[in-house]
Amino acid sequence: MTYSANTPEGTRDRLFAECRDRRRVQNCLTALFRRRSYAEIITPEVEYYDLFIRSGNPMPQEAMLKIIDRSGKIMVMRPDCTTPIARVAATKLKSVPLPQRLYYNQTVFRSGDAHRADSSEIAQCGVELIGASGKKADVEMVAMAVDSLRECGLERFHIELGHVGFFRSLAAGMDMELHETEHMRRLIEGKNFAALNDMLEPYAGKPACAALRRLSHLFGTAEVLEEAQRLAADSKDLAYLRTLYEELRAAGYDEYIRFDLGLVHQIDYYTGVVFRGYVEGAGDAVLSGGRYDALVAAFGRPAQATGFAIDVDAVAACLPAAALPALELVVHYEDGLLAPALAAVDGRAAGTCELSPCRTLESTLKLAREKGAGAVLVVEKNGRREVPL
Repeated sequence: MTYSANTPEGTRDRLFAECRDRRRVQNCLTALFRRRSYAEIITPEVEYYDLFIRSGNPMPQEAMLKIIDRSGKIMVMRPDCTTPIARVAATKLKSVPLPQRLYYNQTVFRSGDAHRADSSEIAQCGVELIGASGKKADVEMVAMAVDSLRECGLERFHIELGHVGFFRSLAAGMDMELHETEHMRRLIEGKNFAALNDMLEPYAGKPACAALRRLSHLFGTAEVLEEAQRLAADSKDLAYLRTLYEELRAAGYDEYIRFDLGLVHQIDYYTGVVFRGYVEGAGDAVLSGGRYDALVAAFGRPAQATGFAIDVDAVAACLPAAALPALELVVHYEDGLLAPALAAVDGRAAGTCELSPCRTLESTLKLAREKGAGAVLVVEKNGRREVPL
């Protein structure tokens, strides 16, 4: 029998500088989260499938990687971090006062589209603010999203805000079946203008129809709120977005804020403000989040909540690659002199000096030349000397 040395579909090996780039982004994000008093939480990589069905999670079941445990129960590799954290907040942290600020640095696993070469392993860093509602909580979360991308060293990016309530209020006046409303939502979010117009043609007489036709076009700076207000003059959701924008502008975040009123995430899961982060050089959103006030209650503890997740590798790919340090010195040591040899390595910048595993000095010199080092440090009983190459 022959065995493949390739990795499974949707996975790949990450080497050297790519690993360093990922760690650099993770370290920047987690340091910011801790400064803002968010505490780390780690959930299992495997969860019961029922957990995500019960929560109304927007992840389609075909996107989940499933396995069967010894008792025959269906489990999934963690496809999302928010749902398990909501479970923990409602159970193990039930006695901890609200609000709770939690963060994670974990991998999620999803069955990607083979035709798009999607990754099945996605490194995510994110935060969840559980037990907080209203303007201050939403402003904090959007500001945290901006600061997170800035902290990583990104400059050319923006956060797009939307509100699922605006879509819901318009859809409520269309007298559609639930599956039709969901289909319309997908067309709007995908900006499928032609198909949306065809779908809405039978509803042309409805007052909300004109606004729904325009919803996919309503994206850009704060001026889109004015156009939307003309289409739906009494919308409290648009007024709320305007209030958030004014608060963010007063704090100096307005240059990073855009709006997309066609940003209508899955209907049952998100309940208010939603947002995504886009970076110049990335083909898709690198950050996604929003308010989900019913999720924690699904596990027995009513608590309003909001949060976001960042695709670490997508952010790292937008940054200048961090060059690995060049090897400068190889240390050759005599038997019994491991301690001073290690001290010589530890006394230099990481990655610029390493021990030789070779028995003879000649072999160490050959190894050092092959690795491109500039010299060999010889640690002997009568002292130490450097041999240039």
